[in-house]
Amino acid sequence: MPCLIIKINQSLSEQDKKDFGLSASAKTAEILGKPESYVMTLVEDNISMTMSGSLEPAAYIELKSINLPEQQTMELSSSLCQHIGESLAIPANRIYIEFSNAQRHLWGWDGRTF
Repeated sequence: MPCLIIKINQSLSEQDKKDFGLSASAKTAEILGKPESYVMTLVEDNISMTMSGSLEPAAYIELKSINLPEQQTMELSSSLCQHIGESLAIPANRIYIEFSNAQRHLWGWDGRTF
């Protein structure tokens, strides 16, 4: 159900992308309280991205999930920014996060919808 898409303007080695994707998957499951078996992460590096008129390290993140706890987006933002800051050395003030609460009938998996 949860899908975390992370786009960064830095280059990562293939192993670093895999390692970060796995750690981001575990963190997403933890902060949403959902089984990791449903979590998908996508890590896109070397994206042409500016923020605040600068090419310094930055990230754009999308977190989509069914029953996303909208009252917890502040906490989710804090946890994700901390994880990305520690893992990729991107300051929290250079990270944008878009939260999306997916409707069950508009989220497909395994040949059906949730």
